[in-house]
Amino acid sequence: MHQILKTILFAIAFGVGSSAIAGEVSRAMFTTSVQDREPVIAIDSINSSAFSSITFFTEINDLEGHNVTHQWSYDGKVMFEKSFEVNGARWRVWTSKTLLSEWTGTWTVNVLDDDRSVLASNTFEYQ
Repeated sequence: MHQILKTILFAIAFGVGSSAIAGEVSRAMFTTSVQDREPVIAIDSINSSAFSSITFFTEINDLEGHNVTHQWSYDGKVMFEKSFEVNGARWRVWTSKTLLSEWTGTWTVNVLDDDRSVLASNTFEYQ
């Protein structure tokens, strides 16, 4: 029993047997637009009478050679996905979604890695 516990602790400490990757998402946010590869303003809700689209911005570090995906969901249904190849130690990507006025409510964007694990997730309210 003592040897099994040691093996489990070793695996947890050193990531043995896990599919975790070393990189991270350092920023993941909704914005009204991106200028010079940077989000203009971070937002968590927008009014449907003022805006008909929204952008999701992600900054990724140390995932060069991997793919990440923006997965947009509304009301529990995946509405859009876009995958990106990360081509640098620091990589910034964004996707935009045009929203219909009847799509008010909570939207979620998951940032997925190569094996579809969630690296980051964020929500906003379309009012």
